[in-house]
Amino acid sequence: MEVNGDLSSENNTLQRLRCAVKNYDWGRIGSDSAVARLYSANSGVDIDPIRPYAEFWMGTHGSGPSFVVKNGDLLENGDCDLSDSVTLRSWIQKNPNVVGSKLLKKWGCDLPFLFKVLSIAKPLSIQAHPDKDLARKLHESQPDVYKDDNHKPEMALAITEFEALCGFITIKELKNVLQNVPEIRKLVGDVYVEQVSNLTDQDGEEKVKSEVRSLFTQLMSASKDMIVDALSKLKSRLKMKDELSFRDQLALRLERQYPDDVGVIAAFFMNYVKLKPGEALCLGANEPHAYLSGNCIECMATSDNVVRAGLTPKKRDVKTLCSMLTYKLEFPAILEGCSLNKYTRKYRPPFEEFEVDHCVISEQATVTFPPIEGPSIFLIMDGEGTVRTGSSSEETLCVGDVLFAPAETDMSIRTESWLELYRAGVNGEFLGALEA
Repeated sequence: MEVNGDLSSENNTLQRLRCAVKNYDWGRIGSDSAVARLYSANSGVDIDPIRPYAEFWMGTHGSGPSFVVKNGDLLENGDCDLSDSVTLRSWIQKNPNVVGSKLLKKWGCDLPFLFKVLSIAKPLSIQAHPDKDLARKLHESQPDVYKDDNHKPEMALAITEFEALCGFITIKELKNVLQNVPEIRKLVGDVYVEQVSNLTDQDGEEKVKSEVRSLFTQLMSASKDMIVDALSKLKSRLKMKDELSFRDQLALRLERQYPDDVGVIAAFFMNYVKLKPGEALCLGANEPHAYLSGNCIECMATSDNVVRAGLTPKKRDVKTLCSMLTYKLEFPAILEGCSLNKYTRKYRPPFEEFEVDHCVISEQATVTFPPIEGPSIFLIMDGEGTVRTGSSSEETLCVGDVLFAPAETDMSIRTESWLELYRAGVNGEFLGALEA
């Protein structure tokens, strides 16, 4: 078996990839970042000890493309020589058979999923991702901000303990916030507070959502001076309290990281979620969320569309975000995955574009990955091993290796000590339902 970058049209072997890194300021610094360690191992580039490393991208999106490496030699500065390489997307376009007939018919010569690792030191923005119709409109009107016309459902699978804000709290919890946080009552005004406080069990779902939408829009549209004044009074009041609730502590923590930001107050309206390693959070279109801390595997539809409104110095689009949200008032579902065998768990979200497998192979064990009708990307997270496809010879695997496996690839991975990997591919349930 050859792991290479040969561009022949008949090529159906595994391909080694060199992948992109994003150095956003919320990333973990230097070698403290799992992203930094993976990127360095994957590319040969030394870790900058004072630079944040936030995201490791594996896929075909133009904002951070992966390369199929034909010549894996390193340059004198440690970077990987990509002069004789092409992007994974270009390689797929030259070898369309590698995605399989079903994917080719539905999504063309591209991958429908984008695979990432995130290392988070401080919160990402309060944000949501548009559905397909809104994504097309935003891309047409603001292509410099919204880079593509696709939706972006996503799943975050915790590697470490992982914190996030996701969706809106229940109406009972929201009434409690309005009663106990006077700064919010003053900021949004008595009319909006009373409309929500007077909601009853007899009120229909649409009325409840409408009132919450009005309240949240009023909050997010408040002037900068009003936000600064509200946060100043909130901090002063909380410092006088003998005992702080968890919500109080979270507000003070967020305010230290993002002073004078409306997102600190918006966090009172959102569910706080803490994932244990191996638990996953699914986020559909138009759902507000903000990742707070930790390391995770992230998989999503191939898009980078983000509508932001808080906890960020970046461009905000409050009007679009407030109008697009679903305003579901419930705690999000947590996926724990299902066991495929003693080594592998599968995480299958309700999105057709992707699923993720987590595999930990113990000492002197072999795991077989049977052929499937779509392509996969494998990330070696830790350990060492060997990979074989069909009757070909073995190739060594180690930390940071990223492999593209074409459709119908029959492969097995063996380790003498142990090896941990993640695999991203098209959702098998939807793949099976597609017509070739």
